[in-house]
Amino acid sequence: MIKDNQQHFNRLHVLIDIIVMIVSYMLAWMLQFVILKRESAFSFRHYMVMLVFLVPIYVALYSAFNLYTTRSVRRKRVELGKIVEANTIGLVLFMAGMFFIRNNLVFTTNYSRPVLFYFYVINIILEGLVRSLIRLGLTRLRRKGFNLKHIILVGYSRAAEEYIDRIKANPEWGYELIGILDDNVECGMKYRGIQVFGNIDEIAQVLTRISPDEVAITLGLSEYSKLEHIVAECEKSGVHTKFIPDYNNIIPTRPYTEDLSGLPVINIRHVPLTNTFNAFLKRSMDLAGGIFALVLFSPVMLAAAAAVKLTSPGPLIYAQERVGLHNKNFRMYKFRSMDVQTPKKERGAWTVPDDPRVTKVGKIIRRTSIDELPQLFNILKGDMSLVGPRPERPFFVEKFREEIPRYMIKHQVRPGMTGWAQINGYRGNTSIRKRIEYDLYYIENWTPGFDIKILFLTIFKGFINKNAY
Repeated sequence: MIKDNQQHFNRLHVLIDIIVMIVSYMLAWMLQFVILKRESAFSFRHYMVMLVFLVPIYVALYSAFNLYTTRSVRRKRVELGKIVEANTIGLVLFMAGMFFIRNNLVFTTNYSRPVLFYFYVINIILEGLVRSLIRLGLTRLRRKGFNLKHIILVGYSRAAEEYIDRIKANPEWGYELIGILDDNVECGMKYRGIQVFGNIDEIAQVLTRISPDEVAITLGLSEYSKLEHIVAECEKSGVHTKFIPDYNNIIPTRPYTEDLSGLPVINIRHVPLTNTFNAFLKRSMDLAGGIFALVLFSPVMLAAAAAVKLTSPGPLIYAQERVGLHNKNFRMYKFRSMDVQTPKKERGAWTVPDDPRVTKVGKIIRRTSIDELPQLFNILKGDMSLVGPRPERPFFVEKFREEIPRYMIKHQVRPGMTGWAQINGYRGNTSIRKRIEYDLYYIENWTPGFDIKILFLTIFKGFINKNAY
């Protein structure tokens, strides 16, 4: 069955990707030294040694970008985008690694960089083609009736409708819905072609007569008293059973279950960074990245500091109170981009286009996000992270917590210099509700790879802020 075979298929997919990477790298070498006939101080064997480092790192990047997830609902374009992002980060990592160790290893000083670039292009093309062929092959097999999973739904509810909607939208999953058993809807009623064909009391007879591969329990909240009986009948028949709770309006995001000495406990929200190891890993990345960024941007920061000091009277650094991890306030640093104001005048007001409070230098450093660079010191102090939801002032936090559902969830993680909402265009005077949607997605789906992706995309999307006035 699909679920049973998926783990083996994912392992096979990793093996296929490894083969594609090796072939791509060999083609890149041939293009550089056979077709273009470039000179090299090293032999083919020396170049192939690089695969020992390249393949594991690229497989790890593919995994970090969820390219091996089970029955992904991604469209081909989204998957190709993830392949491009993973390969781009891999290229940057290898180029940066060669730059930093070039004085220690002879190999890195003589290695042909175009080989890596050619590999980047060829690997993206071949990976896209291979994955398209795999997807096409699975789709054709399932259209012919192979590797399908036949499912009965028990209970007609919002959960049942949403489940049907997703299956109809993703035929490549290989799910075939037989019908629905329900006590509250007349037999013969259909939703998107899926018919109610019996009552829940008939489940034992239906399972014997039809022998489905799986039963999906999609009861409405008011019918959960029937759950024990339904599970018992399914277990008695030996059919695989899964439960799709009808609580999307109550718990609209992804919960997770933990075992408490045999007692299942459902956590309403999954926050990976509550895990000690994950928190340690992210903090380590923040410290290493913060120190590196301080060194890298120190000339820019010195130039900005001189420009601010020479063109406007007042302090160089503006420290503003913001709300951070666990709702605790902290002082967030920025290069001052406005004329000095009294706290009463400044409080509770966003900047607007052509705001007279913004200095001439302030307009430049705000638009290019240079004014945010002192927050690197907030990162080193532990107030902030490189990546996370942007922190807000206490006045606005009190306002939004009453107006926007789930707004306060963002304070379960450290605020960041950049974030998933920001690189998707939600900065400055934009929709707070959409910003929170992106922040919650980041909080619940955090991985080290996701952070690397956001940092990489910030280079192209995050520095120039069209909403900064």
